[in-house]
Amino acid sequence: MTDAARIDEPETLSRFVKDNAAELGLTHCAITDTDLGEHETHLLNWLAAGFHGEMDYMQRHGTRRSRPADLLPGTIRIISVRMDYYPPQSADAETVLNSPTLGYVSRYAMGRDYHKVLRNRLQKLAARIQEHYGEFGYRAFVDSAPVLEKAIAQKAGLGWIGKHSNLLSTDAGSWFFLGELFTDLPLAVDQPLPRSHCGSCSACLQACPTDAIVAPFKVDARRCISYLTIELKGSIPVEFRSAMGNRIYGCDDCQLVCPFNKFSNDTLEADFSVRNELDSPELVSLFRWSEDDFTTRMAGSPIYRIGHESWLRNIAVALGNAPSNPDVINALRERQDDASVVVREHVAWALEQHQAS
Repeated sequence: MTDAARIDEPETLSRFVKDNAAELGLTHCAITDTDLGEHETHLLNWLAAGFHGEMDYMQRHGTRRSRPADLLPGTIRIISVRMDYYPPQSADAETVLNSPTLGYVSRYAMGRDYHKVLRNRLQKLAARIQEHYGEFGYRAFVDSAPVLEKAIAQKAGLGWIGKHSNLLSTDAGSWFFLGELFTDLPLAVDQPLPRSHCGSCSACLQACPTDAIVAPFKVDARRCISYLTIELKGSIPVEFRSAMGNRIYGCDDCQLVCPFNKFSNDTLEADFSVRNELDSPELVSLFRWSEDDFTTRMAGSPIYRIGHESWLRNIAVALGNAPSNPDVINALRERQDDASVVVREHVAWALEQHQAS
């Protein structure tokens, strides 16, 4: 840390950080210390219940996730930032969900991979701090490494964790990304909100297609469509396929019904604008993408990481839930002999649904 930083009051340091975060397009910025003991207990109980499914990395990192200084020695403060992502002028989500020949893609995945966008902003923020104050210790995280980002954001006062386990804000809903800078700067900390504002509302629990929100503030990832379509490799359990409807990448149902999202704002970030017409794509058209098509069109997208096989698997399920018509049946039959065992199995299931109807 430089002499200038040592001289400055913690409040002055914090104000400088927040002003520059705003200039860089980060919607909200707040600061907290590293004590996440309360959230560590919740994490350990969640893991003990097996709710993480095949996300072995959640258990593998253990308490490093809830002890920031173990992850980056010397860390005494965490700068937590928020960035709106809901794409402007995108097709109405409810309309797409009610159109079974279309595919529903979670609204956070419409454009460029948020990991890259937000991490770049955090690095620019760190560069500004360094330029003004000199060398300091830090590391940027965006949904990466073992970090309890929602717990950190809640403690910093960016919002509260809702019954659906997403972070909520009274003035921004939940359509935003989170990112963090772990640092050794002695910044002044912000205070968390005094309470949750969910009250008696249970809209998210009732809306979940697969009953993944097993209790308020408790989500069983093994039942969650976001987990099933993104994190899970291999076969999707048959018991959840019909409930998936036309959701081919992620699920927003719990956010769509949340009353606080009437206060959310569309993103001002061009990188999060809709690409490849993913706000209302035709399932049959998507299912005919070759691996080269997928690689080319999804380059730079968060969807790219699931790979072509899981992409086809997810769409096969959606086609199984679509109305029976020649286009749907023919598209499925074209992949009956796909090179992937996983794709073939889901295509067979989809065709069975149409035979049954």
